[in-house]
Amino acid sequence: MLSRTKTTRLVAALAATLALATVAGCGEDPQPAADSKAPLEIWVRKPPGSPTEKTHQALAAKFTAATGIPAKVTALFEDFETKLQQAAAQKKLPDIVVNDTAQLGTLVKQGLVRDVKQADIEGGDQLTPASWDAAKGADGKVYAVPFSAQSFALFIRKDWREKVGLGQPAGWAELDALATAFTTKDPDGNGKADTYGYVIPGSTKRGYLDWYFSSFLWASGADYFSGSAGSLAPAIGSDQAVAAATWLKAQFCTAKSVVPGAVTSETTQAHPLFESGKGGIYFTGPYNMARFDKNLGKDKYEVVALPAGPGGKQASLAEGENVYLMAGSANPAGQERFAEFLISVDGQTVGMAGDTDGNVVRLPVNKNVDLAKVRTDARWLVFDKVYKEAGRYAPVVPEWTPFRTASAESLNAIVANCSSDPRAELAKLAEKFTAELQKQGA
Repeated sequence: MLSRTKTTRLVAALAATLALATVAGCGEDPQPAADSKAPLEIWVRKPPGSPTEKTHQALAAKFTAATGIPAKVTALFEDFETKLQQAAAQKKLPDIVVNDTAQLGTLVKQGLVRDVKQADIEGGDQLTPASWDAAKGADGKVYAVPFSAQSFALFIRKDWREKVGLGQPAGWAELDALATAFTTKDPDGNGKADTYGYVIPGSTKRGYLDWYFSSFLWASGADYFSGSAGSLAPAIGSDQAVAAATWLKAQFCTAKSVVPGAVTSETTQAHPLFESGKGGIYFTGPYNMARFDKNLGKDKYEVVALPAGPGGKQASLAEGENVYLMAGSANPAGQERFAEFLISVDGQTVGMAGDTDGNVVRLPVNKNVDLAKVRTDARWLVFDKVYKEAGRYAPVVPEWTPFRTASAESLNAIVANCSSDPRAELAKLAEKFTAELQKQGA
């Protein structure tokens, strides 16, 4: 695939370079002439030295071997977005960024990415339609190439569940009962009241608490907005949303079944709480299975879909990662060729990394990749089924980040203060949503 010659590509690359001559972050300096052999600098949001960085290094090496285009991978994790802003300010943006789908709106608003002609991406017609939706901006244009998808599920301590004599939860009441039993019945048998039910990354940083809560919000029958693009209205103050927030607060303040310290926890602090035996129920992504298998033990926990909520629906936040073609690159054609490699069957298979913790493709976006043939671990099929049947991406607005941040702050205020009034807090949040919708023209 990578050996193709497309006569229009060079023309398109030149046009893209000229069109991006004045984008934000690149200033108005003269742009370098398009060079289809220029090296590509690739930033990935992965911990430096991690197995996932090694997988990205392997992908880059295969790409270079196939095309002759040098590609250098830089792994960054903490404060990734801040470092990207700094690079933009210094007019040193990388050529490619592989990062969360949720960052699309912000990157578009700041002019850091260029739009993509979906029909020009070789192999793009082999990607699932849902994955392309995650690469579209509020204006309907495509601003990235989808690379990986994922959904979320409950990680439950199986040994604890069997110890307290309860079955897998079929509804939220049973889920709460399990969390309470983990908190009160000494499931680890050490004679101490030192275990809890829920592990929750409840920090406001990067909007973590909203990121966690969104699946529960949708499963309760609530939503963030009503209406359609261009005439959205906040729905976050609805009775269903208030009920969902009240349910969340009850786990912190009434049942006290949430691991202490959750209100300031990010995922980096939350993961160890599950694998070290502090909490027994963690709603998280498939990327943690290899880690938990190693540090906790595969036989100690099970992966279960979040049961339908009071709204009678199953729901899971659908996320993933996109390949962002950054503005001002000297090699627009190379950017596209790299993206095409990542979405090819070969690129997706390498990115899946079998059953190891080096996976950077959680669920393949290329419909020609058979998940069950690449991975032997059947737990991946749970996430695949959830993604296909209950997955929902974040609402399509010009920039989702301000909404997620405001929502996380309101939810954090509700659960951190047991005297809080969820209805009043969500009413204030709805006012913030209204102002932001007007600001964004959504």
